[in-house]
Amino acid sequence: MIDRRPFVIGLTGGIASGKSTIGRQLRELGAIVIDADEVARDVVKPGQPAYRQLVDAFGADILSASTDEAEPALDRKKLAARVFGDESARQKLNQITHPAIAKESARRMQQAMLAGAQVIVYEAALIVENNLYQGMDGLIVVDLPEEEQVRRAVSRGGLSEAEANARIRSQASRQQRKEAATWIIDNQGSLDDTRSQILTLWNELAAGRLPAAQPKS
Repeated sequence: MIDRRPFVIGLTGGIASGKSTIGRQLRELGAIVIDADEVARDVVKPGQPAYRQLVDAFGADILSASTDEAEPALDRKKLAARVFGDESARQKLNQITHPAIAKESARRMQQAMLAGAQVIVYEAALIVENNLYQGMDGLIVVDLPEEEQVRRAVSRGGLSEAEANARIRSQASRQQRKEAATWIIDNQGSLDDTRSQILTLWNELAAGRLPAAQPKS
């Protein structure tokens, strides 16, 4: 790779689209991947400021039942149940966690830049919803038809069909993601087919070139 400002690329997709698999492939190829889900788990660990803020806001009922730790870990399922269907509680959760996630993601991105990374990928579910892609060099959208998303979410993710459809409705639509995309990875085919698409994209990025944007459909 050549000496230049690193490319910062977004990576997103709907539920069960295969976004995490694409992220792993990019990491194996040499990208620095900052996973927003991983960051979200880290910023609410015991000892972190957001952990105490969440306990103060929602009470100790959101903690695990373990008695082996001085500070029990956050029980994400309990917290999700606490805010489900409660818009005020959801907003409070977002007000606590979103700034912490943004700060830690920015720290990791700066760390990657200082280490000489040439391609930094920010992997997150809500890049389109939060307009984060507008400050990036490009956005990869992993695409699947909604019926296939539901099938995979049920067969691989353990969700019911109703739960899968509810998750899909809570996110940006497939068309909205495609309209925001710079590049679309069609993940309906085989693993080899998907990897071929990723390799084509990666070879351009690794050479210091931004691939041409795909026409919107």
